[in-house]
Amino acid sequence: MRFATRVLLMQLGAAFLIVLVCLAAFAAFAVGQLRAEAESTALGIARSVASDPDVRAQAAAYAGRAGLDAAALEAGDLQRQAAEVADRTGALFVVIANDRGLRLAHPDPAELGRELSTAYAPVLRGSETIDWAHGTLGDSARAKVPVTDPASGEVIGLVSVGFAPSRVYGDVPAVLGVVAGVALVAVAAAVGVALLIRRRLEALTRGVQPDELEALLQSRAAVLDGVHDGVLAIGPDRVVRACNPSAVRVFGGIDPTGSDVGAAGLPRRLVRAVERVLAGEARVEEQLVLEDRVAYVDVRRARNGADDLGAVAVLRDRTDVLALAERLEAVRAATSALRVQRHEFANRMHAAAGMLAAGRVDEAERMIAEFAERGAIPDEGALEVDEPFLASFLAAKAAEASERGVELRIADDTLLVGVVAQPEDVAAVLGNLVDNAISAAVAGAEPRWVSVSLLDDGDTLALTVTDSGRGVDDPNHVFENARRQEDAAPADAVHGRGIGLPLARRFARRRGGALWLVEARGEGHGAVFAARLPGAMSPRSAPEEAIAP
Repeated sequence: MRFATRVLLMQLGAAFLIVLVCLAAFAAFAVGQLRAEAESTALGIARSVASDPDVRAQAAAYAGRAGLDAAALEAGDLQRQAAEVADRTGALFVVIANDRGLRLAHPDPAELGRELSTAYAPVLRGSETIDWAHGTLGDSARAKVPVTDPASGEVIGLVSVGFAPSRVYGDVPAVLGVVAGVALVAVAAAVGVALLIRRRLEALTRGVQPDELEALLQSRAAVLDGVHDGVLAIGPDRVVRACNPSAVRVFGGIDPTGSDVGAAGLPRRLVRAVERVLAGEARVEEQLVLEDRVAYVDVRRARNGADDLGAVAVLRDRTDVLALAERLEAVRAATSALRVQRHEFANRMHAAAGMLAAGRVDEAERMIAEFAERGAIPDEGALEVDEPFLASFLAAKAAEASERGVELRIADDTLLVGVVAQPEDVAAVLGNLVDNAISAAVAGAEPRWVSVSLLDDGDTLALTVTDSGRGVDDPNHVFENARRQEDAAPADAVHGRGIGLPLARRFARRRGGALWLVEARGEGHGAVFAARLPGAMSPRSAPEEAIAP
């Protein structure tokens, strides 16, 4: 049996049980009310008859008498008066007796003058009684009231009034009919509600049984918690239904589960992608820059047959991949610079060899001396960097900057005692800052330049990059603008665009260092960025002593 059917049957069983209990309670209450009403009516009639002056006078006349003439009583006023009261009120009987319990009036004339068949002693002592008893006329609800002498107050007789059960319970079928009708309406309402609940339950669970739900929950937990990618499930009502720990990490600790996708603090680009999919698009791919993290988002429509389940967004953290790409780009730039040096070196060696072959020794010596003094690239000496890797790397950057009309300068306070021990990280951080500064300088006014300052202290490299651009407009969020400018950014904004600065800061922090904005803009220059990279340098090896020939 299906789970929804079992729930339906349990609800119907509970409804029937409640209706039966209520029906029994109402029936018992109705019977009790009718019985109490009959007893109260009998007592009222008995009191009325007992207080009648004629009844008192006749009872006084027969008080204390032990022998009575039945024929005289049958033709007397008490018999007639009792019969009239019984006919008028619908009572089974109205019996009048003297103070010895002998009947003075009775519906059956044969019983006149005889003693009452039910207990009457308490009444002759002045008490009123109400009970159900069996007498000469059968079972009845009866009330007995003493008849007293108005002058002395002594009990001179009694009046007994009774109602037959058929008279008492005559309204029970009608009452039970009404109660049964109400019960049937209640049962019908319960059945209708139970069917609606069953239908709703089937719709909500999509026909999945409890054991299947347990398996689905286990599978869901295994999938959401076991995958490396972030998963975000959004219902058709825009409410986030699920968010696994990987997605929470991508969002910087934000868990939007249970919130509207537009009010959960999620990236606007992600929200727009979800809205596009919910509006009808089958798939939307985006790239998110979240402070110092980069993620690719794949949002797709989720359906179960004809049912619309909303959208599912898969977030793949690509920060480490892009970081590796930046390092490879730095190595490529350094390799390119070395290739240029090797090419220039080969050209000069060929030129020197040709001069020597032609006997132009003086010119060959001057070329070789110049080469030894200024290096392989003619303009490299102007950079004045006494560290092989940084000299080659900055020379390559200088060539790139020159192509864009920007002069790359080395600050006068540059001083390097050691050599670079971690060229990939240094090239990634320095390369991002220099590229960012070149872009800012290109966007600024002439003269366009970028200045680099390099200092080392033990194994720590400190570097500063200054440009001639317009500076930073939002210094408090320059490292967050990569995300903020997804939505609204000036067209000419440079610093903070893309992923360069966030990734450079991530490289620095990974080494235990830092990257920060020193100055947004200043007199005669634009933005100034600085970075500190522990462990990036190592001591320079002592030069080997020349061996005499």
